[in-house]
Amino acid sequence: MCGIFSAHFVTGNPKANRERMYTLAKRLRHRGPDSYKIDKFEHAANVQTFMVHKRLAIVAPGESGDQPLYTDATTKNTCFIANGEIYNHQKLRETLKIDHANKSDCQVIGHAYEAYGAVEFSKHLDGMFATVIEDRKTGRLVASRDHMGKIPMYMAKGKDGSVWFASEMKCLHDDPGVESYQLFPPGFVWVKEKDEKEGTWTRWYDEKWITDEEYVPEKRANLSELRETVVKAVKDRLMSDVPYAVLLSGGLDSSLITSIAVRNRASATNTYGSTEKVHSFSIGIKGAPDLKAAKKVADHLGTIHHEIYFTPEEALDALPDVVWHLETFEQVRASVPMYLLSRAIKSMGFKMVLSGEGADELFGGYLYFHKAPSPEEFHKECARKTSRLHQWDVARANKMTMAWGVEARTPLLSKAVVNYAMNMSPLDKMIDVNKLDQDGKKYLEKYILRKAFDTPDDPYLPEEVLWRQKEQFSDGVGYDWVDGLKEHAEEKVSDEEFAKRAERFPLSPPTTKEYYLLRSIFEEHFVTGFENGQDAYKTVPFGKSIACSTPEAVAWDPEWEKSVGDISGRAVAVHDSSDGFDLGKDSEASTSSSSSSSRRKGTQYSSKGVRNNRTATRAPYSVTTFADSSQQILRDTTKKLRDCVKRKAPSSAIELLVSLGRDHGIEPDARAASTCIAACIAGRDLDMAEKVFEQVFEGGVCEPDEIAIVELVKGYLTIGHDNMPLWQKATRLCAQMSNKYGITRTAVTYNVLLQCCANTNDFERAEEIIDTMYDEEVQPSPETFKAVEKRRSIRSYAKKVLM
Repeated sequence: MCGIFSAHFVTGNPKANRERMYTLAKRLRHRGPDSYKIDKFEHAANVQTFMVHKRLAIVAPGESGDQPLYTDATTKNTCFIANGEIYNHQKLRETLKIDHANKSDCQVIGHAYEAYGAVEFSKHLDGMFATVIEDRKTGRLVASRDHMGKIPMYMAKGKDGSVWFASEMKCLHDDPGVESYQLFPPGFVWVKEKDEKEGTWTRWYDEKWITDEEYVPEKRANLSELRETVVKAVKDRLMSDVPYAVLLSGGLDSSLITSIAVRNRASATNTYGSTEKVHSFSIGIKGAPDLKAAKKVADHLGTIHHEIYFTPEEALDALPDVVWHLETFEQVRASVPMYLLSRAIKSMGFKMVLSGEGADELFGGYLYFHKAPSPEEFHKECARKTSRLHQWDVARANKMTMAWGVEARTPLLSKAVVNYAMNMSPLDKMIDVNKLDQDGKKYLEKYILRKAFDTPDDPYLPEEVLWRQKEQFSDGVGYDWVDGLKEHAEEKVSDEEFAKRAERFPLSPPTTKEYYLLRSIFEEHFVTGFENGQDAYKTVPFGKSIACSTPEAVAWDPEWEKSVGDISGRAVAVHDSSDGFDLGKDSEASTSSSSSSSRRKGTQYSSKGVRNNRTATRAPYSVTTFADSSQQILRDTTKKLRDCVKRKAPSSAIELLVSLGRDHGIEPDARAASTCIAACIAGRDLDMAEKVFEQVFEGGVCEPDEIAIVELVKGYLTIGHDNMPLWQKATRLCAQMSNKYGITRTAVTYNVLLQCCANTNDFERAEEIIDTMYDEEVQPSPETFKAVEKRRSIRSYAKKVLM
């Protein structure tokens, strides 16, 4: 594991640029404290590439594993950097006959690229990775990210046409040369050929469960197959040349991983200290549920167990640092204890840990799954949760451990386990605590996983642990921490401030003071005062959640829809400690930006306003449609879009349009889209206006009306009134109204054209327009003559012909 940073085809003074790149990459030092290397390549005079690697050495420590990497160290034609672990690297070395001095597991990435091609090579990698490859022989630039996004990566576009990549957003958010930045989606590869202006996105991880939102698997689970798949995933991830440990909360997932690690450490290949006992770590406020359960498991398995304690005050002290490292305001409750725990683990000499993320998403382990209305919806929620993990638990696990130079590995999110679980019939996952199986076991959360490891003759875990109820990590470390954070927010955020939250946070206003506080910290770090501040918001998810549900699943219970939401497991009545837990009423639940009742299938948009059917976040699933709520959200959004027009704020307008599909599952209508186009034109961003028009109207999201077309025509004529190609685009678009879109042109269209002619003293063109109005029997409006008021010759001709 490590930190990577690269900037390709950057223009300017090479020495000054190197200093600049070093300064930016230094922000990743926590990810790679062991070594630093940089590859600088000059493409032409004052055009360079910088590829930086900050290393955390776990496999092949020392110079034999350093990066940047080259398939041929002599020519250096294929240069690449990677963050991650490739668990099948030995097999690939044999298959591809790799004989190279560098022994890093990531060395195989470049050779796989050369053997299988830019689009296909990622499919041959078993592991977690984010990689950037510069092929200096062909001029091709390639970037790819693992199937679940276990390794973070961001991408940016430079104002000089350069392309940037970084492990964390903090390297990109404030550089004056960066035009825009975005999250690099998991399971995708991006390829830019020589002389291409834009690269091409391809989803390399194209399993049916993630590409077909209507897919519901029918194959029933085989307990032995499931158990063997999980065991192999854990064994593969024991690959290490340095001391490692396991995170043990005492819950099902971490306990299983610890048990498998203890059983298989001695026989695992390429593992450190195979004859030594496994070290396990847990954290909590003294007396917390997780500490008690973890101690029981550790005693049973015989691990060397370490309990780390913290107080609510210490957790609150860490809040600003946690948000800085996490780069989001979500998952903070669970992130703070993990951040504090990772510091303690690093101080004891461990550089890698095994962690249990993934099972709750794959098998429906969260308590709100008790409310799933059907097996089909149960599966679709699993798919939603799993496909979005890169913005939630996976991001937390990576960034909180790497804040202290510790690598977290998540065996349950291996491709093999994910593919097995997500192609399993949801009938094997449904929860029914009132029903017993043939052995007298309740159908609890993650029943099928529990049952696969329920082997009485050779038990993996004590029965009371194997069948323990699910605890959210932030709950399990101690309820005092969760409640203390809420109380802290009550003190920090006044009632007056919270009452004006929609003014402070117009995009999806927070529904609790806790989120008001966290959003404020996030904005201080990444938004306020930065030219690309709104790009930071495009990297984080929005929406109401109940016990860690997706916003769509809130529609499963009418009472949830009325609440402000809470991620605590106690928010669901089935939890043992749910008595007296107050969810709080959401006064704006029916119409607010966090409403779930309006969910339906919607198109996703990228940060550039482009319709994006390939984004890593799945399109919202159909739960139910409430037309009235959808229309209200559209009206509210359009109203905010009009304000963007006044403020000449295209970026804010695009974010509002994006939020319709991302946060509400609603397609924009013609009015919202045309108002967004108007805001782009007001901000003189014609390219963005064209993209919105193309993706919303040409892409078939909705049909344009005359106003929508006129807004784009205005852009062509006001921004490029003396540009003949743009004038031709405008007139062509006007001509397409009837023959392509079936719209009858009115005076509204012609008035815009006449206004432009009047502004540029183009009498000849104005005369043609007036003649066309006459031929098409278009009734003039008062605005027709007002448009040419200052040009008497045009006005006179118009009156003569049209009146």
